[in-house]
Amino acid sequence: MNETIHGILKIWLSGGLVLIPLFGLALLLYGQSLHLILHMRRQQIDTSSQKHWREWVRKPETAKGRIGEIIAYTQDGVTCMDQVRNRFAEIRLALLAMIERRTTFLGTLVAAAPLLGLLGTVMGMLQTFFGISTSGGSETAGVVASGISEALVTTQAGLMVALPGLFLVMLIHRQRQNLDATITRLESLTLSQLRFDSEAPTAVAGLERAA
Repeated sequence: MNETIHGILKIWLSGGLVLIPLFGLALLLYGQSLHLILHMRRQQIDTSSQKHWREWVRKPETAKGRIGEIIAYTQDGVTCMDQVRNRFAEIRLALLAMIERRTTFLGTLVAAAPLLGLLGTVMGMLQTFFGISTSGGSETAGVVASGISEALVTTQAGLMVALPGLFLVMLIHRQRQNLDATITRLESLTLSQLRFDSEAPTAVAGLERAA
């Protein structure tokens, strides 16, 4: 176990100073990703009761759970469709705006990881060329090996940080789309019910006049 840790530490140190900010970037990226995923799990709306949504929209007092809270809020005291749309816009702002900002931030971190690796690669190659031009004899091989090692390790580290981070961002984006689609479906059902309720008295009055 100690030998494994020593080997990892040796490889890490061979990457030079660039691996220090890259390590900090990795901690920030994966820490923020985990926090956002847990937050989205708490905000997630249960869709297993979709077959009851139309009935719940028609009778808000029978709605249950998180869906019931949204239905009650979007129908309480509304008199027109614009008010319903405004209520759903508030819900989207409350649930999705923070997720969108954090996802953009995570995407920036993912893009920065390979760039830091590239910076380490350039610094390693510069060290290699500087060693070739200033040293001689047996020292040249050691300087060249050290520079190439730094160049390759930083590139590998940047990619190893960025690739899993990219999949995490895609997962978060997918969950955000599912949450937005759920809210959109609920908004559509609510607007349809409000339209039906507003047109029903007119239809009844027309039938009465015809009779």
